[in-house]
Amino acid sequence: MALPRTLIEPRLIYLEPAIRDHARGREVLARFPQAELVEVASHWQIPQLADPALAEDWLRVKREILVLGVKKGLAMRPNGRSADFIAPSSSNGCAMACAYCYVGRRKGYANPISIFVNIDAITRAIARHAARLGPKPEPNSIDPVDWVYDLGENGDLSMDAALSDNVRDLVAAFRTMPHAKGSFATKYVNRDLLGYDPQGRTRIRFSLMPETIARVVDVRTSPMAERIGAINDFVEAGYEVHVNFSPVIVHEQWEAEWRALFAELDSQLSPRARAQLKCEVIFLTHNAGLHDLNLQWHPRAEEWLWRPDIQERKWSQSGMQNLRYKAAWKRQWLDRFLGWLAETMPYCEVRYAF
Repeated sequence: MALPRTLIEPRLIYLEPAIRDHARGREVLARFPQAELVEVASHWQIPQLADPALAEDWLRVKREILVLGVKKGLAMRPNGRSADFIAPSSSNGCAMACAYCYVGRRKGYANPISIFVNIDAITRAIARHAARLGPKPEPNSIDPVDWVYDLGENGDLSMDAALSDNVRDLVAAFRTMPHAKGSFATKYVNRDLLGYDPQGRTRIRFSLMPETIARVVDVRTSPMAERIGAINDFVEAGYEVHVNFSPVIVHEQWEAEWRALFAELDSQLSPRARAQLKCEVIFLTHNAGLHDLNLQWHPRAEEWLWRPDIQERKWSQSGMQNLRYKAAWKRQWLDRFLGWLAETMPYCEVRYAF
């Protein structure tokens, strides 16, 4: 596809020297011949991106900077929610700028996209892992038949597909893996993926929220109507398509907005899309560090995200101290949310909610 230049137009590429030893690395460099190239020892350790002043230039960093590296760790991590396992990432970071994004900013401020060029090693590692597992012994909430591998934990693969063929290669790899299925969430509609021929072996999860809030916190993403409008086409192209209602942000008008979203989604789905639809429900998680960063580049978003009157501190499984909605209230809000969904879309199975 033509690169969406309003989202990303690399003018500066930080690269590990070893990327030139990989065909994918050479391909990406050839796509951007005018970009300035700066070699770095590690795609994680780029001093130029660690300047706190960059927090005020958040969107320019995401638009104009690309990082190319070699993925070192190729281990699978158990998950149990969106997927059975988290696969080694083919990328890190994102050109989009959702204000609530949890992806670690180890590269520095704004976390521009890193593309990992050793995609062959990544796909081989997944294939070996799936082969060792063999058939899935019993159904679970993730999938009744296949082991599911999350491919996009640290980025958005629909956006990555505009920069390299990594995503095409991943989709092709899963066509040949018995008992395994790839999965990734997205907030960007890239219709080039319709030609990847997934043959039911890749699951795309379109993230949805009411447009009123999305206009503020889902920065540089595809409009909600475009995401909803793409679902039928992706189902027809051979993808399994689920939706993520994420993050659910509680505020005074949230019931009317979510009911309207459910009604819009229900009205747009084809019978085939409806028959295979499932969802995840994820309430907002925030933290003080992200709050402080957002105040430097997008303070308006914090009017929705920072609600200490209804939030409490809680330690995450990864050892981070986060802010979540107060437990007693959240349980009631989640029950209400699931009730609204069931009234409008009783056919939509909720795979998990928290």
